[in-house]
Amino acid sequence: MNIELRQLRYFLTVAEEMHFGRAAQRLHMTQPPLSLAIRSLENSLGTALFRRNSRSVSLTPAGVALLPEAQRILQQTAALPDLLRRASSGASGTLSLAFVSTADYSVLPAFLREFRETYPAVEIDLREATTDVQLEELLQGRIDVGLLIPPLPEKAWLEIDYLPVLSEPLILAVPKGLPAVRGNAKAALETLSDQPLIIFPRRIAPALHDAILACYHEAGLTPRIGQEAIQMQTIIGLVSAGMGIALVPQSVSNLKRPGVEYRELTNRTPLVETGLAWRRDNASPVLHAFLELLRKT
Repeated sequence: MNIELRQLRYFLTVAEEMHFGRAAQRLHMTQPPLSLAIRSLENSLGTALFRRNSRSVSLTPAGVALLPEAQRILQQTAALPDLLRRASSGASGTLSLAFVSTADYSVLPAFLREFRETYPAVEIDLREATTDVQLEELLQGRIDVGLLIPPLPEKAWLEIDYLPVLSEPLILAVPKGLPAVRGNAKAALETLSDQPLIIFPRRIAPALHDAILACYHEAGLTPRIGQEAIQMQTIIGLVSAGMGIALVPQSVSNLKRPGVEYRELTNRTPLVETGLAWRRDNASPVLHAFLELLRKT
């Protein structure tokens, strides 16, 4: 079966006019080649589309069935140039984005809101993942971009580009009513040295893990690690349960949980960085539209 779009346009025009002569005038052609094109379409389909006599033209049941399909096909065909233009410019398509749990309380909501408002036709595939998992997913080409905590392994720099987006200090998350911090806007680690520390495993977030331990070492303390957890929600949940204290990026204070209070540290703390990473060879227009938008904000 070989059906041309031209034939469908001819069929649709005749069906609208119910008259071959008027349809030919609309199509800026003579009636004989129009009739021949319709007959060729009917032969290709193996059925008559019109009942013809000297006084009238009407659709057969097959013609009635073809009419909405022909309209749909021609409408979709007319929309193709705009669809392709939008796809090539990054205005439509899919973006797969992974993020560390801390980004959910800082830059991620604003990034998504800005991108959704600018590119509403783009579908965003979100997944929460630790930095080590994101790097593997990026290297395997299974995600487009990751919001993660550096540093990146040396081998990753051969294939991955990186853009820092946030630097923030560490603060304390403590069980509500803890005597050592009660009534104080700030707290010193020295007054909490007896409290178990809840922390990310180093293999999951080495930079964050090392930044937390550096705070203790700077204060001349050795932390007593009580629990390890890979999700920020879990860490804060354990603090809420009175299992210990945690040092977390400042933006995590946006995570409100009953039984948890946040305090600034009087101790000097290193800054924790969050950034975007993507494969250097990823030519996705949607990815580059996303990165270009974020560079402007």
